[in-house]
Amino acid sequence: MTRVLAGVTVDDTRSWGPPELPYTDGVERSFPGESAYYLSVDRNNKSLGLSFNNPNGISIIHGLVQKCDVLVENYLPGSLAKYQLDYATISKLNPSLVYASVTGYGQAGPYSDRAGYDVIVEMGLIHITGERDRPPVKVGVAITDISTGMYTAIGVLAALYSRKETGLGQWIDASLSDCQVAGLANIASSCLLTGNKDSGRWGTAHAAVVPYRAYKTKDTNIAVGGCNDKLYGILSNKLGESEWRTDPRLVTNALRVKHREILDAMVEAELQLRTTQEWLQIFEGSGMPYAAVNDIQGTINHEHVLARGMIEEVDHPACGKVKLVNHPVKYSHIEPKIRSAPPLLGEHTSEVLQQLLGYDEVKTNSLKNDQTVA
Repeated sequence: MTRVLAGVTVDDTRSWGPPELPYTDGVERSFPGESAYYLSVDRNNKSLGLSFNNPNGISIIHGLVQKCDVLVENYLPGSLAKYQLDYATISKLNPSLVYASVTGYGQAGPYSDRAGYDVIVEMGLIHITGERDRPPVKVGVAITDISTGMYTAIGVLAALYSRKETGLGQWIDASLSDCQVAGLANIASSCLLTGNKDSGRWGTAHAAVVPYRAYKTKDTNIAVGGCNDKLYGILSNKLGESEWRTDPRLVTNALRVKHREILDAMVEAELQLRTTQEWLQIFEGSGMPYAAVNDIQGTINHEHVLARGMIEEVDHPACGKVKLVNHPVKYSHIEPKIRSAPPLLGEHTSEVLQQLLGYDEVKTNSLKNDQTVA
């Protein structure tokens, strides 16, 4: 897939450092290196730097969309019409094109003209995230951005599949706000079902299952899941407290939820007697879900993460070697690989214009000289 990037700096995340991976090729640039934020995305893409503030730039995009299957844009609704890059115009040039618009609040609705960033549009999520009786907090990563990208990708694939029968593309309207509401899952369902307010913030705990959270150990933290009667029994046995299984206050999940504070205190008191590593060895092979609460270095260097091929080192044209997080889905007939590092701005301008649109070197250089492309 060829991705068209427009503007001078284009992606804000290019400048969202430190940290950055320093440039080592001796070329002077606007930034000291490629930001870690930017390097976390855009792998396997190609970059064409282009300005659509002039007719030549628009003509290039019009030429590209006639050869492409998918166009993704994230401008405010209506912004691209003045450039003749809106769906109404583009779909006439290529009726089979799948055109995906990703915005903060969608193409319609009272907030549709508002800009949106992840934390701004976390409708409901921030309210239910954080420790009990403490202020709300955001999720540690831009989870709304990530989920919206995933929903958009699913929508694009569905539209491409539909095109096989109809021959027609579609306009996909994906918004951060809609995807965040969908991501409220069972919490939203509970409120719809009862008409009551949500039950607030639970930290790492669960509103309806106990014991199921992270607890302190002698040195760090460990998460355990006694999520049903059987698993609760296993946990009790492994903690050396088999009598908890028949404690009349705790024999069902409903009772364990009712006596949450008592049970959580009992569990944590036992877990604090040993280190996390000791508990991992005790729980091994028990069939009960459990895991150490790892920091990020502990995660990206974890033996299981590495065994699953989730970290890959690739060559960057201006920065040398760089380690990146790999694609998470495994397939039976192909192996997902990072074929290329996230591109420099305009790194593939000549390649795209010459290979997709048939421009010769003279025409390409002319467009660069008049700053239509970079």
